[in-house]
Amino acid sequence: MTEAPSTDLRDAGSTAPRLVLATHNKGKLRELRELLRGQVPGLDVDTQVVDAGAVGAPDVAETGVTFAENSLLKARAVAAATGLVAIADDSGLSVDVLGGAPGIFSARWSGRHGDDAANLQLLLAQLADVPDEYRGAAFVCAAALAVPGSAAEDCREVVEYGQLEGMLLREPRGEGGFGYDPVLQPSGLDRSCAELSSEEKNAISHRGHAFRALLPAIVEALAGT
Repeated sequence: MTEAPSTDLRDAGSTAPRLVLATHNKGKLRELRELLRGQVPGLDVDTQVVDAGAVGAPDVAETGVTFAENSLLKARAVAAATGLVAIADDSGLSVDVLGGAPGIFSARWSGRHGDDAANLQLLLAQLADVPDEYRGAAFVCAAALAVPGSAAEDCREVVEYGQLEGMLLREPRGEGGFGYDPVLQPSGLDRSCAELSSEEKNAISHRGHAFRALLPAIVEALAGT
């Protein structure tokens, strides 16, 4: 019987992927590349920082009950499948009057995973009668790094957190970003996240905070690859 080809990409050449973001979301990949650009010596972010689809990494069920658990599940699985340093995040919107919901269910709040328009419409309908002073919310992110070892138990893991506080608008504004970006106005600003430039958003975003906190561990991990 013919053996399946290995998915270990560590020896595939100088332009081969070195870091995998465990997602198929191009928006998240673009944000990570911009955050890492120029931060890691010798790292070509445009060719060596890739998403799960680029290396055939498996989809991982988010069966955890916290952002941290879900991010670790994904990072571990992708690191094990590819032999590469892997990063995963789990993030979502935490609404004060909803007791922290949608939370880990943010991407499937409407019942269909990844349907941004439906998720926004449902959330805004649920909050239609909530006065402005009670429309506080925050984007929350847990970012996990998994560094594969010679055995599964040798995998090294780090988790960091980030948050972006603001208030929910009554209708979407802006064409940028993704997810709930059009309805969250960060504290101290008069624009939604979807109205910010990528540079402005990366400077204050929950994912930006989490990934920047993770950066020393990323640099250390890639120095050993």
